[in-house]
Amino acid sequence: MSSIKETLQDDWKNAIKQRDKFKANVISMAKAAVLMVEKSGAGEVDDSKVIEILAKEVKQRRDSLVEFDKGNRQDLVDQTKAEIEILLQYLPQQLTEEEIRKIVLESAEKLGTSSIKDMGKLMADVRPKVNGRADGKVVSQIVKEYLNK
Repeated sequence: MSSIKETLQDDWKNAIKQRDKFKANVISMAKAAVLMVEKSGAGEVDDSKVIEILAKEVKQRRDSLVEFDKGNRQDLVDQTKAEIEILLQYLPQQLTEEEIRKIVLESAEKLGTSSIKDMGKLMADVRPKVNGRADGKVVSQIVKEYLNK
């Protein structure tokens, strides 16, 4: 099985051969983000770190969507959504809200958390279980809902 970095490289080459400039550019930006982390002293990164980097790239684009929508820039909204779709192909299957709720419930029962004061402790336990598979804002919202019951 090839690593995500190798898959990115292969898909980038294929996009160039197929003259899919948009996809090639998106993959190139993802490769650049990985390379930047490697050059910053982290050394060679493994798949889990690549997933973390790509999840961060998706998060940045989702945050940008809100601003583009406010500015009535439908062209940028469409472009950003297309970029997100390409990047999501390299991330693990995204969790549904129901799956996230189940993970939060299991962690809360394990830790014995029951008040909003325990949010940090609960998030610290949940985050590694959903890393790269769920948007942090959604996870945080579900944890808050659970603790405010």
